[in-house]
Amino acid sequence: MEKKIQLPLSEETILSLRAGDTVLLSGSLLTGRDAAHQRLIQTLEKGEILPIEMMGEVIYYVGPAPASPNHSVGSAGPTSSYRMDPFTPALLDAGLKGIIGKGDRSQSVIDALVRNKAVYFAAIGGLGALIAQTIIKSEVLAYEDLGTEAIHRFWIEDFPVVVAIDAYGNDLYQIEQAKYRKE
Repeated sequence: MEKKIQLPLSEETILSLRAGDTVLLSGSLLTGRDAAHQRLIQTLEKGEILPIEMMGEVIYYVGPAPASPNHSVGSAGPTSSYRMDPFTPALLDAGLKGIIGKGDRSQSVIDALVRNKAVYFAAIGGLGALIAQTIIKSEVLAYEDLGTEAIHRFWIEDFPVVVAIDAYGNDLYQIEQAKYRKE
């Protein structure tokens, strides 16, 4: 059964999610990839204020293609999440509550998700054009010089994801792979 969830995420909603749940997200979220994450961490390490508020936000690991006429963005498929693993725990500690990407995560990220009562959603790679249809509006918030890797705010409606790692540390990638391991 699909769950429809309105962003921002409440703690009650986060704690109700379990690895494997299919979800349709609506509301607004942030975007960012490697270069933006690196700048955010450098800002935190200098003790400076981030150019965006992280508290309660969800970030989608994406660098959207340029928009075609009558569209908010071009193809907007997820980026491999492991590339953000060095940066993710600090951003979760700064208030981030949700992440959207693809692929498994390091133990340090899983620990930070549990510690901060946050959730990791997986979007399906290869569906960038379909995902783009759920993005109603987009605006650049920070690091415009990074082009597609700038931090955007997307307004979304029925954005399809699966809970990959829940706030309890249950990891769908590990759960499903274990089913096929030979003992």
